[in-house]
Amino acid sequence: MQFPELLRLVRRGWVTLLATTLVGVAVGAVAFLTTTPVYEAKAQLFVAVKSVDEGSAVEVVQGSSAAQLKVKSYVGVITSSRVLTPVIDDLDLKTSPAALAGHVKASTPTNTVLIDLVVADTDPSRAAQIANSISKNFASVISNGIEAPTTGGSSPVSIDVLEPATVPTAPSDPKLAVTLGLSVVLGSAAGLGLLLARRALDTRIHSKADLEAITDVPVIGTIGLAPDIDRHPLVVHSKPKGPIAESFRTLRTNLQFVDIGASERSFVITSAVPSEGKSTTAANLAVAIAETGASVVLVDGDLRRPRVAELMGIEGAAGLTDVLIGAAELDDLLQPWGNNGLQVLPAGAIPPNPSELLGSVGMQALLAELTGRFDVVLVDAPPLLPVTDAAVISRSTRGVIVVSGSKRATRAQFAEAIELLETIGSRVLGLVATLVPSQEVQGYGSYGAYAAYYGTTASAAPLPNRPTARRSRSETSGPSPA
Repeated sequence: MQFPELLRLVRRGWVTLLATTLVGVAVGAVAFLTTTPVYEAKAQLFVAVKSVDEGSAVEVVQGSSAAQLKVKSYVGVITSSRVLTPVIDDLDLKTSPAALAGHVKASTPTNTVLIDLVVADTDPSRAAQIANSISKNFASVISNGIEAPTTGGSSPVSIDVLEPATVPTAPSDPKLAVTLGLSVVLGSAAGLGLLLARRALDTRIHSKADLEAITDVPVIGTIGLAPDIDRHPLVVHSKPKGPIAESFRTLRTNLQFVDIGASERSFVITSAVPSEGKSTTAANLAVAIAETGASVVLVDGDLRRPRVAELMGIEGAAGLTDVLIGAAELDDLLQPWGNNGLQVLPAGAIPPNPSELLGSVGMQALLAELTGRFDVVLVDAPPLLPVTDAAVISRSTRGVIVVSGSKRATRAQFAEAIELLETIGSRVLGLVATLVPSQEVQGYGSYGAYAAYYGTTASAAPLPNRPTARRSRSETSGPSPA
């Protein structure tokens, strides 16, 4: 996982991350309050080896070297029962030499004749007493025992206490700052691990990066998530200067680079599964293209759950199905929208055999006629996996634009939809990521909030002066919707 994707994951799951961090801090605080504090008393000893001729420089150096060699062995002597047993007897401790040795640490700095002694105990006064008693008994064991001359006399090795142990004033463990710091780190790590595990188990598509990992088809648009899409579905018209409108204009611009050189510009707009925002994307894209002065026709090819008429605020009782069965002429059913060159052909009545109508010769002839009369033809088609309608229509157009809503289809479903189109020879010209959280949308004109829900029952905002009668192709402009 690359860093930008990890950052997006943290942004999406910051609540989980914060919760686990707070839990970690709470656990750390409880552990700190319930843990018995431990105090460390420290003492420092000096080891000297007397030379035969103390006035000779050579003897002094030899004595110092001998002391450095011996002090390494003396470190182990400090924790021996020979030293610790008298300490237990002197202080009347209720422990054994082996148990006491676990609370005693002795070390020597490199190239020195010093011994650092540390004693840990739950009682600060007792820790200092034990350290000082060990220092005294250790000196006695070395001078009067281990290093005592066999011929009598004083020992050549002397142990002096440079720094006697004092009663510690603060515990060495636990430390509040260390405990809380470690709790924050562990809590955050647990939260991040939970986010990564959830991400690994969640096979749904979340972002543009997920689409790019599945297919080489370019992502030509990224549309954010908006909470008010039910009330204002045509954001290009209702909020023309907003970031969402700009994101659709970016999609419009990128669409110009798709299938460069083709004289016929007809596209099917579909998705893998329902509720991915294909209808709203098709409607807003049509309005955005019409802004440029191009002639555009938006066809509602979803003969199962049509939404175009509702989104555009037009009469949808008659439309595509009437043309296909020969009940009405095309020019009588095309409805101009706005003051630009946009016309809409609604779905009309829902037929019992949608796939047959959409795959008929009449549908092919209709798309051919529309392609010849308009600069751009956009067909809103049903999702690919539930029904075959979109795949059938795509054979009669230049290609397909597949919309993918964040957290809607799984990676397997999306891959299956792409494979379905490629199997029948349809061209997948581009992908559009929709419902993307605003903080994850990058680039000018590709941020903000947007959402579309396939098949929702929410009504579009009232459109004053909307056309209520069928209009002919000769009417070049219609009332401007609000």
